[in-house]
Amino acid sequence: MPQISNPSTLPIFCSLTYQRYFFCSLQSKCISSSSSPVPSQQHIAHLILDQKSFSQALQTFKWASKLPNFTHSQSTYRALIHKLCAFRRFDIVKELLQEMPNAIGSPPDEDIFITIVRGLGRARMVKRVIKVVDLVTQFGKKPSMRIFNSVLDVLVKEDIDLAREFYRKKMMGSGVEGDGYTFGILMKGLCLTNRIGDGFKLLQVMKSREIIPNTVIYNTLLHALCRNGKVGRARSLMNEMEEPNDVTFNILISAYCKEENLVQALVLLEKCLNLGFVPDVVTGTKVLEVLCNVGRVTEAVDILNRLESKGSVVDVVAYNTLIKGFCRLGKVKVGHCLVKEMERKGCLPNVDTYNILISGCCESEMLDLALDLFNEMKTDGINWNFVTYDTLIKGLCSGGRMEDGFKILEIMEDSKEGSRGRLSPYGSVLYGLYKENQLDEALIFLTQMGKLFPRAVDRSLRILSLCEEGATEDAKKVFGQILVEGGVPNVLVYDHLIHGFCEGGNMREAFELMNEMVGRGYYPLAPTFNALISGFCRQGKVSSALKLIDDMVVRGCKLDIGSYNPLVDALCRKGDFQKAYGLFLQMLEKDIAPDLSSWNSLLLSWCQETSWLARQNMFQVNYLLQQIAEI
Repeated sequence: MPQISNPSTLPIFCSLTYQRYFFCSLQSKCISSSSSPVPSQQHIAHLILDQKSFSQALQTFKWASKLPNFTHSQSTYRALIHKLCAFRRFDIVKELLQEMPNAIGSPPDEDIFITIVRGLGRARMVKRVIKVVDLVTQFGKKPSMRIFNSVLDVLVKEDIDLAREFYRKKMMGSGVEGDGYTFGILMKGLCLTNRIGDGFKLLQVMKSREIIPNTVIYNTLLHALCRNGKVGRARSLMNEMEEPNDVTFNILISAYCKEENLVQALVLLEKCLNLGFVPDVVTGTKVLEVLCNVGRVTEAVDILNRLESKGSVVDVVAYNTLIKGFCRLGKVKVGHCLVKEMERKGCLPNVDTYNILISGCCESEMLDLALDLFNEMKTDGINWNFVTYDTLIKGLCSGGRMEDGFKILEIMEDSKEGSRGRLSPYGSVLYGLYKENQLDEALIFLTQMGKLFPRAVDRSLRILSLCEEGATEDAKKVFGQILVEGGVPNVLVYDHLIHGFCEGGNMREAFELMNEMVGRGYYPLAPTFNALISGFCRQGKVSSALKLIDDMVVRGCKLDIGSYNPLVDALCRKGDFQKAYGLFLQMLEKDIAPDLSSWNSLLLSWCQETSWLARQNMFQVNYLLQQIAEI
């Protein structure tokens, strides 16, 4: 027995724990009043496992050995060995093993050796795990199949090659070919290392030895195939299975969903349900997500209802998937109704549910409903998080509701959550001010942001200053530093850089920067588009400028006289009066009054276009002259 200082002294909490067990034992069996109660071996084992350190566990073990009429057993030794393994005191474990035959009259049993194997495995002592087999033989025993399998299970997690060597030399060398569990462990190791070919060979070895591969072995191989994108081969392997189970279908349906192969996913789902299996909630949600991604939300609702009718427990994530699908289709109110339905079924919405709805409202420009949902969250006891604030501020500011946007920003700043050092809500406010053409207010707000984000704001203001000085290349370098460090430039930075590039004639860079700006959700104002149009026209790239005009119209950008003047002038100088006149008519349709610059260009070109005049009737000419007279 390992030596322990003051073995008779048991910590107070140990005594109390023992008393609790002892009290329970008194209730379960009668003890004569003249005899002392003797704790059971099970009670002592639990008491040992309750200790917080290996030394206290040893003290408890020694204390119990001194109790009258109590003897230790395999269970108490196993409890102590488990505790010692947890603290990596394998030296003491060895001493305990040696004393067991004399102390209790029997050598360590199978469960004790398996406890040691698992303890060594947790300690990553792989070589010592293998030696446990030799340790068993020292007690005149042959290692059991369970011990071999336990060692193998530890080895496959560390080194599959070492595990295979152990199987060949130790197990087969001892005349143990293994059972279904043995091959299942090897299959797991091969599949974890993506040795799928060896996995199939192992399957053939099992069949040649007349060991029928169980469903777990097939599922392990199926999962490896699907993880490596070989879903078709996995489907063929499934056809070989005599008894596929719900896990089999979960693996394959999930794999088809990952490939967005909706047809095959639905075919397997139908087969799964017809066989009486119900996919788990994760797999079911994946099917719903793929359906919603292609706009088949109503069909997704039908599948959800069908899964529920089959006994599947559908969670809030599944409902959130459907709500997001309806919001993408612009059916926010339908999504909101779905919230009421899930509540009736006992599935409560969470913060993600409301964030999805608020986002859908903002995308559909239903800002009043978005604010109502925001307030509803507070009523329902659901805490707002950063995504809630960020989404709503972006929607309100993009929709021109700056006052409401500032109110939500203030609520966010006063909350415990706050912005957590993230710029996006403030970037949304800047964009809202920019979109409303409140450029001075935007610059003031940017400067005030310096209190919270000094480094980011300093760089932004530096870029703005450099652009105004005409030092666009230096501004570009600072911009590059922001991107390299993972920062997101604000709308004012993009706007100033585009103007700077246009003034410097770097139209390609200006155009690329505009596309990047739009990609971040910032749509340039007409003056910024106009700078690009003017730049293209100065370089004679009229076709590029015309495409940009079309792009502005598609994006819903409001055109002004500055958008048309450069093009009209450029077309007239090229002698393309026909297109110039077409733009003139487009201006009139949009109630944009041509200024003197446009008229001068048109008239000079008109005077040279006698052939065009000859083709027009007097009514058209008089109409044009009347428009000139009204300017």
